[in-house]
Amino acid sequence: MSFEQWKEELKENYLETVAWRRHLHAHPEPSFEEVETARFVKEKLESFGIEDIRTDVGNGYGIVAKIKGQHPGPTIALRADFDALQVKEEVESPFKSKNEGIMHACGHDGHTASLLSVAKVMAKHTDELHGTLVLLHQHAEEVLPGGAKSMVEDGALEGVDYVFGIHLGATQPLNKVFYNVAFGSANSDSFNMKIQGKGGHGAAPHDTHDALTVGAQIVTNLQQIVSRMTDPVKPAVLTFAGFQSGGEAYNIIADATEIKGTVRTLHQDVQELVESKLKSMSQSIAAAYDATVEIDYTKGYPAIENTPEVVDVVKASLLEDFPENEVAEVKESMGGEDFAYFLKEKPGAFLRVGAQPPEKSDAYPHHHPKFEIDERALLRSGEVFLSLIKTYLQR
Repeated sequence: MSFEQWKEELKENYLETVAWRRHLHAHPEPSFEEVETARFVKEKLESFGIEDIRTDVGNGYGIVAKIKGQHPGPTIALRADFDALQVKEEVESPFKSKNEGIMHACGHDGHTASLLSVAKVMAKHTDELHGTLVLLHQHAEEVLPGGAKSMVEDGALEGVDYVFGIHLGATQPLNKVFYNVAFGSANSDSFNMKIQGKGGHGAAPHDTHDALTVGAQIVTNLQQIVSRMTDPVKPAVLTFAGFQSGGEAYNIIADATEIKGTVRTLHQDVQELVESKLKSMSQSIAAAYDATVEIDYTKGYPAIENTPEVVDVVKASLLEDFPENEVAEVKESMGGEDFAYFLKEKPGAFLRVGAQPPEKSDAYPHHHPKFEIDERALLRSGEVFLSLIKTYLQR
């Protein structure tokens, strides 16, 4: 009956959990600047009676706290990220961001509040735990190089047997729990191209090397990489997100063009193919028109690769603890997430919990200025974490 008791206590914490989330939402801090956020998390953990707390873990303000059970057993880690985004909030609410141009537009405030609530419950039940619970409060998920990799390198997962994370989904049905059997996110790369031509008068194109038309050729021809060069059963996305060329004059041929975008893949061989072709084709196209191109290609977060045998255990646990129609497998996402670094180090799984307000059929996506979550998802997120704790540290 311990699990049911844990859930009841989590429900009793709900209003307080919401208050924590709203405090964090009103006082967001961007990646690598989460000084007050980290202080808030640490003070809450200490108020629960947790003594084993490490701060400034990794390349920023990461926190690793441990709740040790009174019986021997495995060690599992639960992760919540706490950084905000450089986004100007457009949602009017009593807890609207007080920091101009900064917003919790990805739900990390909810992740943090939910894990804190779980910590408060479990700190009172160490006599029921067979093993150790590690709380990973992570900084800087949103900005490269991220916080997860550095936390791993700083020993955050030492002694950990399994690691789990949950992300709230603003466009997924409220309280529905989603799992991936294999990939949970994509390799998230970015690129910036600088094309150098020779500008001149629009009436004398023969005296120029038009950087604008070179850029247009590159954007058009590189579409062939995904449509004709990659294995169609291995997903790939090539997105051009910015094209800057020319000026205000209508009769001047552009001297330079800058193009930026992102590449999303799941498999390493596809990632390497797209990078190689992007570079070689761009250089060849530019050379054909007597221009040059400099390419800055940045490999971002790797793809999340869930551990299949762990997912099997998690799925069974979820189906035992939640209605069958509220648990579902979901296809891989082509988004990026640095939780991938934790799963490169230890077996585990990354889950999602729906947080779309039922009355908002046109809910805004993550990173949007009008992003919102239904706070009832904080409770379900905590219940999912409790289900994992029950499965690994009670049986």
